[in-house]
Amino acid sequence: MIRVVLAEDQGLVSDALATLLAFEGDFEIAGTAGDGEDAVRQAKALRPDLALFDIEMPKMSGLEAAEILLRDVPDVKVVLLTTFARPGYLKRALQVGVHGYLLKDGKVEQLAAHLRAIVGGQRVFDPGLMLAAMETDNPLSAREIDVLRLAKRGLSTRQMAKELFLSEGTVRNYLSGALAKLECATRQEAIRKADDLGWL
Repeated sequence: MIRVVLAEDQGLVSDALATLLAFEGDFEIAGTAGDGEDAVRQAKALRPDLALFDIEMPKMSGLEAAEILLRDVPDVKVVLLTTFARPGYLKRALQVGVHGYLLKDGKVEQLAAHLRAIVGGQRVFDPGLMLAAMETDNPLSAREIDVLRLAKRGLSTRQMAKELFLSEGTVRNYLSGALAKLECATRQEAIRKADDLGWL
């Protein structure tokens, strides 16, 4: 049996995935979590064969959870299963070292086959997304990403400056640089574009 810890913040989706995988016959759902912190806690305690994480979850993202788990429990295979076909997310997932990045729009039989292959030692990534990731480079600097992430949370320029230990003028310069690189006229437009590409 392939023991799985499943992390998904939408209850109906979590229940459906657990039920469908159980029907396959060779998967056992060892634990389920509704946020990233609980996912890491359960995976460390239960030591499953596979950790199947959504990306966007409360408290800690699937990417953050994957990074911690792969560092602390390297024997667990970590797979991100998401609706977000974002090249930036895939690039970050590859940097973290996940074993798979799959989209939720496939059939359960295909998902099960991919998961079996991953447990068997393969790495499986959505091919269309891999191509998009190869063709899409993030032009933003680390500081520009920091500033946009804080702006996404609704912080003012003054609050961002305090959070990052920078002057307000420097924060404005980073914002201007990000807008120019993304070819956006407003802060909101830049946040939306960077977020859609998975860079935030």
